[in-house]
This record gives sequence, C-alpha cells and structure tokens, in this order.
Amino acid sequence: MSQKNALAQRARDIALELTSWPSVTGTPDEAAFAGRFANYLQRSKSLDVWTEAIPEDALARSNVFALKRGASSRMIVLAGHFDTVSFSDYGELAKFALNPEALRDVMIARLAQTGENALALADLTSGDFLPGRGLLDMKSGIAAGLAAMESYDGEHSLLLMATPDEEDRSAGMRAAAPSLKKLDLRIELVINLDAISDQGDGSTGRVVAMGSVGKQLVTAFVVGKEAHASYPGDGANAAYIAAELVTEFELAAELEEATGAEIAAPPTALHARDLKSGYNVTTPAQSFIYWNTLQHRRSAGEVLEISLALARRAVARAELKTKRQIPVMGFAELAARVKSESIAPFAQEMAQCTDLDFPERSKLLTQQVWQLAGLSGPAVVMGFGSIPYPAVTLKDEKLRKVIADTVEPLGLGVVEYFAGISDMSFVGEATGDFSVVAANTPIWGTSFTLSEPAGYPCINIGPWGRDYHHWLERLSAPYAFETLPKVLLAVIEAVFKTG
Repeated sequence: MSQKNALAQRARDIALELTSWPSVTGTPDEAAFAGRFANYLQRSKSLDVWTEAIPEDALARSNVFALKRGASSRMIVLAGHFDTVSFSDYGELAKFALNPEALRDVMIARLAQTGENALALADLTSGDFLPGRGLLDMKSGIAAGLAAMESYDGEHSLLLMATPDEEDRSAGMRAAAPSLKKLDLRIELVINLDAISDQGDGSTGRVVAMGSVGKQLVTAFVVGKEAHASYPGDGANAAYIAAELVTEFELAAELEEATGAEIAAPPTALHARDLKSGYNVTTPAQSFIYWNTLQHRRSAGEVLEISLALARRAVARAELKTKRQIPVMGFAELAARVKSESIAPFAQEMAQCTDLDFPERSKLLTQQVWQLAGLSGPAVVMGFGSIPYPAVTLKDEKLRKVIADTVEPLGLGVVEYFAGISDMSFVGEATGDFSVVAANTPIWGTSFTLSEPAGYPCINIGPWGRDYHHWLERLSAPYAFETLPKVLLAVIEAVFKTG
C-alpha cells in the first residue's frame, strides 16, 4: 500500500472506530469517552497522552491531550470536539447510527422505498458519502488530525486536543484553552478540525476558514402594566410590547454583518413567551424574549448598543398605542439600582439550578432584580442570556498568506469565517473584551465563569458533508479520508518552514 493510501486508510479506520463509541452531550457516554480515547492513543509509543478533568463539572468530564514532542520548542495544536448530538432522531434506524457502513445500506433501502430525499439517496448510492452520528460532526476531523500527526516526522511538536461539550456550552474548550499556556512550547497555530456543511458540489465545504463567527444571545425582559381584558387601555400588555420587539428584531439588517460575500446571519427569535402561569382575563404583566445574533467584528458593546436602539424603536410604536412611556435600559443599568449583596444570594441559588438552562436562569434573576429595584412598569430591560462566543480571526498577514498559498494548489478555497458557532471562540484571537457582556449578563460569574480567549492564531480545516444534526447527516468520505490529512500535513509543514 502506498504512503498516500495508507494515510487515507488510517484516517478512515480511526474515524469509524471513534464513531462507534457513543458520546452524546450530557450523557455518561460523553464522560467515558475521554478515558477510552486516551487508552486508544496510548497504543502509540510516540505520543505523550494525558487527560485533564474539567473543573467543577457536574458530569465529571475530561479533556484529552496527546503530544508528539519534537526537538524544538515550536508547536501546532490540532483541536476537535468528541461530543455529538443525540441519535434518537434516527428512529427505528437508531441501532445502526454508530455503524456508518451498515447504516448506509439501511438508509439506501429506506430512501429508495420512500423517495423522501433524492439528493441523500444519490449521495449514498454513489459510494462517496458515509452516514453516522458524529462521523461528520466531527470525529472524522479528529481522525484526520490524528492520522496527520502520526505521519509527521519533522523536528517540531504537535498536540492533539480533544474536548467535550461543544454542542452545548463549550465547557471542554473553555477549560482546555488556559491549559495550553502551561506547556513549555511555543504555539505557532491552532487548527480546529470542525465540519462544514455544503449542499452543493463541495466547493464551499473544501475551505480553510481564517476565523469563526461570534454569538451573543440577546435578551429582553418586558414589564407591562396589568389590566382587565375588558379595559386594556388601563394598562400596557407585556405580550403586545414583546410582539413589537419580535417584529423589530426579526432579521434586522442593523445586526446583520457582512465581510465581502460572507454574511453573519441577522437575528432571529429563539424564544418569545409571556410569564403568566395560566388562564385568566388579566393581561400579561411580564414577557421574556431572546434572539440568536452572530458577529464577525462587532464587540458585545456594539451589539448591545444596536439592540437598545432597536428596542427603543419598537417601544416607540408601543407607546403610541398604550399612551404610556416605556423606558428601555440595559441590565447593568437596572442592577446599579440594587445593592450587589442583595442580588448575590439569588444569583448563587440560580447557579445551583442545573435543571434550568442559562437563558431561563437569566430571566429569573432579571425578574428578581427588577423586584428588588422597586420599579413599576411598563419597561424593557435588555441584556445577554448565555455564554458569549467571541468572533475570532487570524490576524498575522504573513501566516494567512502562507496558509492560503499552501491550500489553494490542493483544491481548497479560503474564507474569512467559519459559519457555525465553534470552540474557536475560546482559543483564537478575539474581537473586543468581555466587560460589557459581563455587566449585562445576569448569571455571569455564578452560573458560569469565562476567561478572556487564549489569543492564539487559529484557523479551521475540517471535513465537509451535508445535513449535520439530522438523521441524514453524511460525510464526504474521499475528502475526509484522502484529502484532509494530506492538507493538514501540508499546512503543518509550511507553517513550520516560516520563521
């Protein structure tokens, strides 16, 4: 077998092995994966392998590190997450979900019978695509990185870093990134190995991303003034005010950000609900909304300022109908009206409510602070409801050119931003700081803590495929197993050749 074919076969073997191990986010299988993977890596005598427990993690999860130490102090890090979304969506095919080759056969039979997705059937019958939960997102990326690392025979060092929880709160990478600073090696580049979706010919999947989009979960806590439904003019309906906010924010161009032809999608509402517990003929007193917003270069401060402006525009319409003034403020402005020692006990209580997601905790804490402030509605309090994902970008122009010049002859394009929210946010070179988002996130410092991003040069080179997080998730196998390890090796060697 040629060296090229051996590399491809090795990447395939690793990918299928890792895919066969369940690791759904938030399950005991995810926690067990780290030890299992560490044992697998320790078969190689050239690797120094260890695990590190995530501090204060309720699920007792760990990160996995494998170092191939060279003679020099220069190092490149290959990073990927091993957790996956659930495979319950496979239905009766769930028993095959972690066996890509068997799953392909039963999926072909089902799709041929039902005719429900012609593209998926064509992909799978072509032999170029493999299905399986987690194969695309992103165990084939880890496999390609490991295969490339095993094949590298230069004088410098390579580190494979595998983390859990990317599909939820990135607890793995948030813990792993600070650990890199403890190594006695100089990190030249971090290569994230995450997957890219492409519903076309693969040209938008075969790319290097020089950065990653950021994310802020913008929230609005709406306080109205209750009234009997027969006399709505006596109050201000919090559900109506919320509706004006939803209308104003949905796909708002002001929060859409473009870099060339690449677009960070405009906001969309993920949750909009009044806080009544049951039926009566009284108008809702409070409502809560949150939106997914994506960024390229905007800081949290800019996102909040734009959000406040949009909220004031929406509220201006509501004021005309309700004939009442409706002030708009940030959470930091509200919290400044209350002694911090009054807020702290409730914030700590929320941190213990592990059955509640972060936005729900933020809502309840904002509700409590509003009550402590002794204010009366109507009003709108804007803030952030979860962990921020800073946008990151590779800043070194010389390094960008080296990488682009290396991958383009191999058939890869270059884009500025990885379009999916990723762990790169916590290891790369971030835009802005955390001061504004910290002050306006009710649960900051209690339900979660966050260090500044590690600030390493970081790019993404990963597999591509279609329909990830769906039972039709499938991987472009020739690219993942034949091309990707070769590209990774080429980039590693080119970066190390630079001064």
